[in-house]
Amino acid sequence: MLSARWSARQIVVLAALLAMPVSGLAYQDIEEVTVEGEGISKESARRDALRNALETAGRITISSHSQVDNFELIRDTIYSKAEGIVTDYKILDQREAAGGTFICRIRAKVSKSAIADTWGAVQNVLDQVGRPGIAVYIQERVDGRIQDSSILESRIEKRLLDKGFVVYSGSQIRAIAERESADAQAEGDVVKMQGIAKDFGTQIFITGTAQANAAGVRDLYGQLTAMYNCDADIRMYYTDTGELIASEALPNTRGGARGAREHSPQAGKKALANAGEEIVEECYRTVMRRWATRISAGGELLLEVSGMSMLDALKLKRKLQAIDADRILNVTQSFTKGTAKYRIKAKMTAEALAEHLLAQDFANDIELVDLKTNRIQAKKVGP
Repeated sequence: MLSARWSARQIVVLAALLAMPVSGLAYQDIEEVTVEGEGISKESARRDALRNALETAGRITISSHSQVDNFELIRDTIYSKAEGIVTDYKILDQREAAGGTFICRIRAKVSKSAIADTWGAVQNVLDQVGRPGIAVYIQERVDGRIQDSSILESRIEKRLLDKGFVVYSGSQIRAIAERESADAQAEGDVVKMQGIAKDFGTQIFITGTAQANAAGVRDLYGQLTAMYNCDADIRMYYTDTGELIASEALPNTRGGARGAREHSPQAGKKALANAGEEIVEECYRTVMRRWATRISAGGELLLEVSGMSMLDALKLKRKLQAIDADRILNVTQSFTKGTAKYRIKAKMTAEALAEHLLAQDFANDIELVDLKTNRIQAKKVGP
C-alpha cells in the first residue's frame, strides 16, 4: 500500500517514470555540441568540424585513457574515424575564410559510449598489428635548384613521429637512391623509391615535390621582404602494392621572409614552411584516415609460395582460411607457373601470420624463405 501522504499527482508522475522506455535513461550518454572546422576545401573543413565535435564532447572519456601505451596514436586514430562515429549532425554554415581556406560550422550529437567502444577496438587491433611504419621522401626545389634537404619532408616526419608512427627519414632513402642510381633523384621515379621504402619494412610511402620561386622584393610595413611563389604536390602509396591512396596539392601560394635580395634560398625555404603548414596538417590527417580504415577493415598481407601444384594451392588456401575467423577475414588466391599468391585480408602482422605458418601443421607443407612487413615468401616442402 502506498502511503496516504502520496498525492494523486505524485502517483501519476511515478507511473510515468516507471513506464519510461529504457532508451530514455541513456540520454546522458549523448552530448550536443556546436563547433567549427577549417580546411583547404569544403570537404576537409567538414571533416575537421566532425573531429572537433568528437574531441569536444569526448574529452573526458578520451583523457581517461591517457596512461595507456600509444595514447596519442590511438586518440588520433579515433579522431580520424569521426565521420563514422558522429553520424547525427547538421551543417549550420559553410563559408570561405581569409587566405583561401574554408570554414564549416556544425551542430552534432556525440555518443560517449561509442567513443569508448571505438577506443577499445582500436587499441585491440593496434596491439595485434603494431605501429605502422612510414617513409617520407619529398624532393624540394628553390629557384629551380634541388635542395639537399626538404623542409616539408622534415615537417611531415616530425608530425608523424610525434604521434607515435615509426618514421624512416627521407635522407636515408635519398642516400641509398643516390648510391644505387644516378637517375634516382629524377622526378616521378616512384618505383625506385617505393622499392627502397619496402626494404625498410614500411606500410605507407609518402612522396612528392615542392618548389619555391622568386617573386620579387616588397616593402612590408617598412621591412624589405623577399617574396616567393610556392606550390607542392604530395602523394601517398601503400608500400607493398604501390596503390595510390591519396594525393594532396598545395595551390600556388605566396610567402616571404626578410631580405633585400630577390633570390634567397633561406627566404625560399621560409616561404615554403609558411605556405606548407596546411598541407602538412592535411597530409597527416589523410594518413590517419587511411590508417584507421585499414586497421578497422583489416590490412592486406601477401603470401607467395613457389613449387606448388594447383591442388596444393587449393589445400593451402583452405588451411589459411581456418587459422582464425576473427583475424583472417578473407583469402583470395591466384596461381601462375607453379607459384601460388594469396592476398590475405587480416587483422594481424605478417610476422604473426608467419608464426602460424611455422607451426607443425604448415611446416610439413611449406618452408618460409623471406619475411617483410606485409609480404611472406615461401616454397613447397618435399615433392
